[in-house]
Amino acid sequence: MRALVGVFIMVGIMWLLEAFDAVVPGDLDGYGIESRESDGLFGIVAAPFLHADFAHLMANTVPFLVLGSIVALRYPSRFWAISLTIIGIGGAGVWLLGPANTVMIGASGVVFGFLTFLITAGVLTRHWLDVVIALGVLFLYGGILIGALPFGVEAGVSWLGHLMGAFAGILAAFLFARKADRVVHVPQ
Repeated sequence: MRALVGVFIMVGIMWLLEAFDAVVPGDLDGYGIESRESDGLFGIVAAPFLHADFAHLMANTVPFLVLGSIVALRYPSRFWAISLTIIGIGGAGVWLLGPANTVMIGASGVVFGFLTFLITAGVLTRHWLDVVIALGVLFLYGGILIGALPFGVEAGVSWLGHLMGAFAGILAAFLFARKADRVVHVPQ
């Protein structure tokens, strides 16, 4: 259960910030990623914890808990490194490539990152458990991958945030998913 502490801390911060944003005058959402603006750099770290409203937060909470918990349980010593890679690389991609005069918020990029991390880890490690996990999350959540395409989301939803999160998850798998030990047979 200690492996899940990081996941619950992150979700707790999301909910506390949204509750604070709902009660206190002002708008924390302005601290999201503002593309190619120096003020928007802080948003790379802040954006996954900020949401437009409680409906947006709830839509991200369930898949974040499910996929984040799987990552944390399967890779407990590397959970924070995986999460920070997804947040940092995915957010930097949005900051560099996102449309001008927009602010991107929400944890869906991290959700996409966890999803592609788990799928890619199954391919890279070829460990039976990673393969089963990859197939399971692909079956349960694979349909959301269409949201990483420009035509796959509704207006106001950042397909680029999804795409960059997915890319960062793949990169994190290459960095942190251990390859299976392989026995090399040399012909005699």
